Amino acid sequence: MSTEVRSRIESLITTNKVILFMKGTRQIPACGFSNAVVQILKKEGVPFETFNILSDPEVRQGLKEYSSWPTYPQLYVGGKFVGGCDIVTELHQSGDLAKELTVAGVK
Repeated sequence: MSTEVRSRIESLITTNKVILFMKGTRQIPACGFSNAVVQILKKEGVPFETFNILSDPEVRQGLKEYSSWPTYPQLYVGGKFVGGCDIVTELHQSGDLAKELTVAGVK
């Protein structure tokens, strides 16, 4: 991955306390997994940003390398990679996602 792409990814992650890299947008998710995480974040009642990886092939490919995670969506909270749909769902159900959001200062 180029230095420029890495810098863009790091900037997105550090300037947004909660960011979801997803297929599509918050308003029009392009896959069920992305939609599921958007719904969880809405239930948690926290502000969050989304980034449509379908609109930027460089970030789409670079983020896989950056996170060492091959699929989307990818959720970052407080600059830290949380996981994809299955992990976020489990964390939400157990209450651990709320704890991470609180630690990050968004809940």
